[in-house]
Amino acid sequence: MIMDKSTHIFKDDINIEDLGEGISRQILGHDNELMMVKVNFEEGAIGKSHSHPHRQTTYVDSGVFEVSLGSDVRTLKEGDAFYAAPDEVHGVLCLQKGSLIDVFNPSREDFL
Repeated sequence: MIMDKSTHIFKDDINIEDLGEGISRQILGHDNELMMVKVNFEEGAIGKSHSHPHRQTTYVDSGVFEVSLGSDVRTLKEGDAFYAAPDEVHGVLCLQKGSLIDVFNPSREDFL
């Protein structure tokens, strides 16, 4: 489904996709150029290192995460954020149960 600027999104109406291993996600909104996704992590869950051609910025909505961007590893907590450039290897380890808000440009067609 392609959303437009007049679409309102209510969290209770969004499907929660169980990705396994303590991770789930909800696609909060998207069109062809932009996508926002909430990713929920249980303590100890790992967002495995990966790369993709999309620009990604991520906001730590809650919890504490060890974030790897290339060889740089830092601990981020609620209110912190990071940016992953296209094709940059990145991943997370959840140190305290929480959620991340990912924004991608362009949209992640592989999530749909």
